[in-house]
Amino acid sequence: MFTGIIERVCEVAGIHPGPVAVRLEIKLDDLLDDLPRGASVAVNGVCLTLAERRAMLGGFDVVPETWRATALAALQVGDRVNIERALCVGDRLDGHFVQGHVDGVGRVERVQREAGEYKIWIAAPDGLLPYIVRKGAIAIDGTSLTIVDVERPRFSVALIPTTLEKTVLLQRRPGEQVNLETDILARMIVDRLDAFARQGSSAAGGLTLDRLRESGFLP
Repeated sequence: MFTGIIERVCEVAGIHPGPVAVRLEIKLDDLLDDLPRGASVAVNGVCLTLAERRAMLGGFDVVPETWRATALAALQVGDRVNIERALCVGDRLDGHFVQGHVDGVGRVERVQREAGEYKIWIAAPDGLLPYIVRKGAIAIDGTSLTIVDVERPRFSVALIPTTLEKTVLLQRRPGEQVNLETDILARMIVDRLDAFARQGSSAAGGLTLDRLRESGFLP
Protein backbone atom coordinates (compact mmCIF):
# COMPACT_ATOMS: atom_id res chain seq x y z
CA MET A 1 0.00 0.00 0.00
CA PHE A 2 1.22 3.49 -0.91
CA THR A 3 0.07 7.09 -0.51
CA GLY A 4 0.92 8.67 -3.85
CA ILE A 5 3.44 11.02 -2.23
CA ILE A 6 6.57 10.57 -4.35
CA GLU A 7 9.78 10.19 -2.36
CA ARG A 8 12.35 10.49 -5.11
CA VAL A 9 12.77 10.73 -8.86
CA CYS A 10 15.34 8.13 -9.93
CA GLU A 11 17.03 7.17 -13.17
CA VAL A 12 16.48 3.97 -15.13
CA ALA A 13 19.90 2.31 -15.39
CA GLY A 14 19.06 -0.82 -17.37
CA ILE A 15 16.29 -2.72 -19.14
CA HIS A 16 17.09 -6.39 -19.72
CA PRO A 17 14.49 -8.65 -21.37
CA GLY A 18 14.61 -12.21 -20.05
CA PRO A 19 12.84 -15.50 -20.75
CA VAL A 20 10.30 -14.96 -17.97
CA ALA A 21 10.38 -11.23 -17.15
CA VAL A 22 12.03 -7.92 -17.97
CA ARG A 23 14.67 -6.94 -15.43
CA LEU A 24 14.30 -3.21 -14.75
CA GLU A 25 17.31 -1.62 -13.01
CA ILE A 26 16.91 1.72 -11.24
CA LYS A 27 19.48 3.91 -9.48
CA LEU A 28 17.89 4.03 -6.03
CA ASP A 29 21.00 5.28 -4.20
CA ASP A 30 20.38 5.67 -0.44
CA LEU A 31 16.72 4.59 -0.74
CA LEU A 32 18.15 1.06 -0.78
CA ASP A 33 19.33 1.41 2.83
CA ASP A 34 16.10 0.05 4.31
CA LEU A 35 14.84 -1.93 1.32
CA PRO A 36 15.50 -5.67 1.67
CA ARG A 37 15.01 -8.06 -1.21
CA GLY A 38 11.29 -8.72 -1.54
CA ALA A 39 10.28 -5.18 -0.55
CA SER A 40 7.47 -3.48 -2.46
CA VAL A 41 8.30 -0.30 -4.35
CA ALA A 42 6.01 1.81 -6.56
CA VAL A 43 7.75 2.68 -9.83
CA ASN A 44 5.69 5.25 -11.73
CA GLY A 45 2.76 3.95 -9.73
CA VAL A 46 3.34 0.26 -10.48
CA CYS A 47 3.93 -1.92 -7.42
CA LEU A 48 7.08 -3.97 -8.09
CA THR A 49 9.13 -6.32 -5.92
CA LEU A 50 12.81 -5.62 -5.29
CA ALA A 51 14.53 -8.70 -6.67
CA GLU A 52 18.19 -7.62 -6.54
CA ARG A 53 20.40 -5.15 -4.70
CA ARG A 54 23.68 -4.29 -6.42
CA ALA A 55 25.72 -1.26 -5.38
CA MET A 56 23.18 1.57 -5.57
CA LEU A 57 21.01 -0.25 -8.12
CA GLY A 58 17.70 -1.93 -7.45
CA GLY A 59 16.57 -4.67 -9.82
CA PHE A 60 12.87 -5.40 -10.42
CA ASP A 61 11.38 -8.21 -12.49
CA VAL A 62 8.42 -7.02 -14.59
CA VAL A 63 6.26 -9.90 -15.85
CA PRO A 64 4.82 -9.72 -19.39
CA GLU A 65 1.29 -8.88 -18.19
CA THR A 66 2.54 -5.85 -16.23
CA TRP A 67 4.78 -4.82 -19.12
CA ARG A 68 1.81 -4.89 -21.51
CA ALA A 69 -0.79 -3.34 -19.19
CA THR A 70 1.21 -0.32 -17.98
CA ALA A 71 3.29 2.49 -19.41
CA LEU A 72 6.51 0.86 -18.16
CA ALA A 73 7.03 -0.60 -21.64
CA ALA A 74 7.68 2.93 -22.94
CA LEU A 75 10.66 3.44 -20.60
CA GLN A 76 14.19 3.80 -21.92
CA VAL A 77 17.56 3.80 -20.19
CA GLY A 78 18.18 7.28 -18.79
CA ASP A 79 14.49 8.03 -18.23
CA ARG A 80 13.48 9.23 -14.78
CA VAL A 81 10.73 7.57 -12.78
CA ASN A 82 8.70 8.32 -9.68
CA ILE A 83 9.66 6.17 -6.69
CA GLU A 84 7.71 5.55 -3.49
CA ARG A 85 8.45 2.95 -0.85
CA ALA A 86 5.57 1.09 0.81
CA LEU A 87 3.59 2.84 3.54
CA CYS A 88 4.60 2.02 7.13
CA VAL A 89 1.94 1.63 9.80
CA GLY A 90 1.80 4.89 11.74
CA ASP A 91 2.99 7.08 8.86
CA ARG A 92 1.00 10.18 7.96
CA LEU A 93 -1.33 9.56 5.02
CA ASP A 94 -0.75 12.79 3.11
CA GLY A 95 -2.10 11.60 -0.25
CA HIS A 96 -4.70 8.84 -0.57
CA PHE A 97 -4.67 5.05 -0.47
CA VAL A 98 -2.82 3.83 -3.57
CA GLN A 99 -2.39 0.11 -4.19
CA GLY A 100 0.12 0.22 -7.01
CA HIS A 101 -2.28 -1.82 -9.17
CA VAL A 102 -2.55 0.24 -12.35
CA ASP A 103 -6.10 0.27 -13.76
CA GLY A 104 -5.17 1.49 -17.22
CA VAL A 105 -2.94 3.65 -19.34
CA GLY A 106 -3.97 7.21 -20.15
CA ARG A 107 -2.65 9.53 -22.85
CA VAL A 108 -1.60 13.13 -22.27
CA GLU A 109 -3.71 15.30 -24.58
CA ARG A 110 -2.44 18.74 -23.70
CA VAL A 111 -0.51 20.72 -21.13
CA GLN A 112 -2.18 23.98 -20.18
CA ARG A 113 -0.11 26.84 -18.75
CA GLU A 114 -2.02 30.05 -18.16
CA ALA A 115 -2.64 32.59 -15.41
CA GLY A 116 -0.08 30.93 -13.16
CA GLU A 117 -1.85 27.56 -13.44
CA TYR A 118 -0.34 24.32 -14.73
CA LYS A 119 -2.86 21.70 -15.85
CA ILE A 120 -2.44 18.39 -17.59
CA TRP A 121 -5.35 17.00 -19.62
CA ILE A 122 -5.42 13.21 -19.95
CA ALA A 123 -7.63 10.93 -22.02
CA ALA A 124 -8.64 7.88 -19.98
CA PRO A 125 -9.76 4.41 -21.15
CA ASP A 126 -13.55 3.95 -21.27
CA GLY A 127 -13.52 1.42 -18.45
CA LEU A 128 -12.13 3.96 -15.99
CA LEU A 129 -14.57 6.80 -16.73
CA PRO A 130 -17.19 5.84 -14.10
CA TYR A 131 -14.55 6.23 -11.38
CA ILE A 132 -13.26 9.63 -12.54
CA VAL A 133 -15.24 12.40 -10.86
CA ARG A 134 -14.60 16.07 -10.24
CA LYS A 135 -12.63 16.63 -7.00
CA GLY A 136 -12.03 12.89 -6.73
CA ALA A 137 -8.60 11.34 -6.19
CA ILE A 138 -6.47 9.68 -8.85
CA ALA A 139 -2.87 8.48 -9.06
CA ILE A 140 -1.00 9.48 -12.22
CA ASP A 141 2.36 7.73 -12.57
CA GLY A 142 1.96 7.04 -8.86
CA THR A 143 1.39 10.68 -7.88
CA SER A 144 -1.68 11.40 -5.74
CA LEU A 145 -3.69 14.17 -7.41
CA THR A 146 -7.15 15.73 -7.32
CA ILE A 147 -9.27 15.76 -10.47
CA VAL A 148 -10.22 19.30 -11.52
CA ASP A 149 -12.27 19.03 -14.74
CA VAL A 150 -14.09 16.08 -16.29
CA GLU A 151 -14.98 16.28 -20.00
CA ARG A 152 -15.33 12.64 -20.91
CA PRO A 153 -13.23 10.88 -22.03
CA ARG A 154 -10.68 13.38 -20.75
CA PHE A 155 -10.00 14.94 -17.38
CA SER A 156 -7.58 17.46 -15.96
CA VAL A 157 -5.41 17.77 -12.87
CA ALA A 158 -3.71 20.92 -11.60
CA LEU A 159 -0.09 20.64 -10.53
CA ILE A 160 1.41 22.81 -7.82
CA PRO A 161 5.08 23.86 -7.99
CA THR A 162 6.09 21.23 -5.40
CA THR A 163 4.58 18.44 -7.52
CA LEU A 164 6.30 19.77 -10.64
CA GLU A 165 9.61 19.87 -8.78
CA LYS A 166 9.45 16.49 -7.07
CA THR A 167 7.85 14.22 -9.71
CA VAL A 168 8.29 13.33 -13.38
CA LEU A 169 5.01 15.00 -14.38
CA LEU A 170 6.77 18.17 -15.53
CA GLN A 171 8.37 16.04 -18.26
CA ARG A 172 5.08 14.76 -19.66
CA ARG A 173 4.22 15.94 -23.16
CA PRO A 174 1.13 15.48 -25.40
CA GLY A 175 0.95 11.97 -26.80
CA GLU A 176 2.86 10.35 -23.95
CA GLN A 177 1.38 7.55 -21.88
CA VAL A 178 0.83 7.65 -18.12
CA ASN A 179 -0.18 5.03 -15.59
CA LEU A 180 -3.60 5.60 -14.03
CA GLU A 181 -4.95 4.16 -10.80
CA THR A 182 -8.42 5.32 -9.77
CA ASP A 183 -9.45 5.79 -6.15
CA ILE A 184 -10.16 2.46 -4.46
CA LEU A 185 -13.12 3.96 -2.55
CA ALA A 186 -14.69 5.26 -5.77
CA ARG A 187 -14.27 1.85 -7.40
CA MET A 188 -15.90 0.04 -4.49
CA ILE A 189 -18.88 2.42 -4.34
CA VAL A 190 -19.53 2.45 -8.09
CA ASP A 191 -19.13 -1.31 -8.48
CA ARG A 192 -21.39 -1.99 -5.51
CA LEU A 193 -24.09 0.36 -6.77
CA ASP A 194 -23.86 -1.22 -10.24
CA ALA A 195 -24.41 -4.64 -8.67
CA PHE A 196 -27.44 -3.38 -6.75
CA ALA A 197 -28.82 -1.71 -9.87
CA ARG A 198 -28.55 -4.99 -11.80
CA GLN A 199 -30.33 -6.83 -8.99
CA GLY A 200 -32.99 -4.14 -8.79
CA SER A 201 -33.71 -4.15 -12.52
CA SER A 202 -34.55 -7.85 -12.40
CA ALA A 203 -36.81 -7.66 -9.35
CA ALA A 204 -40.05 -5.84 -8.57
CA GLY A 205 -39.54 -2.46 -6.98
CA GLY A 206 -36.14 -1.88 -8.52
CA LEU A 207 -33.23 -0.42 -6.54
CA THR A 208 -34.66 1.21 -3.39
CA LEU A 209 -33.27 2.67 -0.18
CA ASP A 210 -34.80 -0.27 1.71
CA ARG A 211 -32.83 -2.68 -0.46
CA LEU A 212 -29.63 -0.74 0.12
CA ARG A 213 -30.24 -0.80 3.89
CA GLU A 214 -31.04 -4.52 3.88
CA SER A 215 -27.79 -5.18 2.06
CA GLY A 216 -25.80 -3.25 4.64
CA PHE A 217 -24.71 -0.63 2.11
CA LEU A 218 -26.60 2.13 3.96
CA PRO A 219 -27.17 2.44 7.73
